[in-house]
Amino acid sequence: MHPILLSILLGLTAAAANVFGGAIIVQHHWERSYLKYFVALGAGFMLATAIMEVVPISLELGGKNAAYLILLGYLIIHFFEHTVTPHFHFGEETHKAEFAHRHTGYSVLVGLLIHTFFDGIAIASGFIVSNWLGWIIFLAVFLHKIPEGFTVASVMLASGQSRGIAWGSSMLLGAATLAGVLTMAVLRHQVSFGLPLSAGVTIYVAASDLVPEVNREPGAGVAMVVFLGVGLLFLLDRFFH
Repeated sequence: MHPILLSILLGLTAAAANVFGGAIIVQHHWERSYLKYFVALGAGFMLATAIMEVVPISLELGGKNAAYLILLGYLIIHFFEHTVTPHFHFGEETHKAEFAHRHTGYSVLVGLLIHTFFDGIAIASGFIVSNWLGWIIFLAVFLHKIPEGFTVASVMLASGQSRGIAWGSSMLLGAATLAGVLTMAVLRHQVSFGLPLSAGVTIYVAASDLVPEVNREPGAGVAMVVFLGVGLLFLLDRFFH
């Protein structure tokens, strides 16, 4: 299958995971406790993928300029998720006082839209370079897609929005992911820019968004799943690369 077509199909799959995550928070009867394990597994796998695979290939393609782009990708997400938005974390938002103003919920949505757009950029960039890189980036992205949709729906409900708007917000995240894939498909010759930018985004999401959520959990059980995520990358590299 052509790598661009494959990246579009997998972009749709990742988008569907966003919508599913939103459905979990909108439908009260769905089990949510397992999400913390997705967050931990995704954190370890994303961090290992970015550092061991995406960063070295980005530097190989772009040299020192790639290092600047990695830093830029990191700072872009920091700006939109934790500078523009005063209070943000992955998980169910239970402190409604933090979201007394509806515009706060929308600012979180904007930050996550930027983030998910680069998820799509990452998937397409990976497949443009190689099938191996594309698949492991897709897996890294997919593992945190359900928590993304869960988070944005939770925040929208906490800010006083309806369940329809909350679920619609998770759908917007899915659309942004697909938009990132399509953008990179059109600009496929600019992969030396897209890949390092997405590497910086991935490092930020893993280390600054997901790992702090893992650290909020009591005990060592969830924290150990981060190591499982790292080990998963090494196992895939050993047996499939």
